[in-house]
Amino acid sequence: MLPIPAEELNGSGTLGPYWTFYRAVVAEQLSRWLPAEPSVVLDLSGGRGRWSGQLSRAGHRVVEVLDFRRVADVQSRLRPVEGPQRLREADSPGHDSGEVRQVRADDLSFLPDASVDAVVAEERAMSIELMAESAMSDVTRVLKPGGRALVCVDSLVLGMAILAEQGQWQHLRQTGEVMLVPWPDGSITRCFSGSQLRELLMDAGLEVEWVRPRTVLSPSTVDHVLGSGTRAMNWLVRTELEAHFDDDDTVGIHLVASARKP
Repeated sequence: MLPIPAEELNGSGTLGPYWTFYRAVVAEQLSRWLPAEPSVVLDLSGGRGRWSGQLSRAGHRVVEVLDFRRVADVQSRLRPVEGPQRLREADSPGHDSGEVRQVRADDLSFLPDASVDAVVAEERAMSIELMAESAMSDVTRVLKPGGRALVCVDSLVLGMAILAEQGQWQHLRQTGEVMLVPWPDGSITRCFSGSQLRELLMDAGLEVEWVRPRTVLSPSTVDHVLGSGTRAMNWLVRTELEAHFDDDDTVGIHLVASARKP
């Protein structure tokens, strides 16, 4: 059985309280994870979510990469930018906002080696990017020594649940291989176990600090607790983030990992 109905998995369904809680967990986890000092942060979340704004408000300079997977017609919309970073930006209105600089590109070749302090790949970025190994190698290249990456992916449990709902029983035993899962909208996502996510990061040259499910609480539990009072949200988020489920990929629709460049 799906942990969340398929129509709800992209956040566009009717489980409003759960997704409010989910985003609160992401925001708090990101806040705790970010460097304490003002830094240069690369956001690979593809413009999905509001994480670049949170990074900027925390005092960081943000390079937000849009349409990270888009290959067609990218070069025609990029232009060189003056300055030592020599970024190639989208030539479109409103591409700068405060400390957030948006870039439209399908890879990280516009960034020099060791040029950013941290990389945030939220919104399932490395599951949507099917060539995750190449993307993570690029992440390692642009990170400064000691820099960190926060990566969110679809879990193997989610992939198996979607395949089961689609009646694709013949694929459910292939858990030791790369699992590519077709979605009802025609897109394809790559799902990971905890060990596969660790392997992805380590093969890219990063030291894994931790791997855990993004959330372990069910939508029904969240809905029940949120109905008990105005302070329930803070309690739920704190409970989620203080739980210890390292490498437990038997729960949760998404996995999140933190890794450091030696």
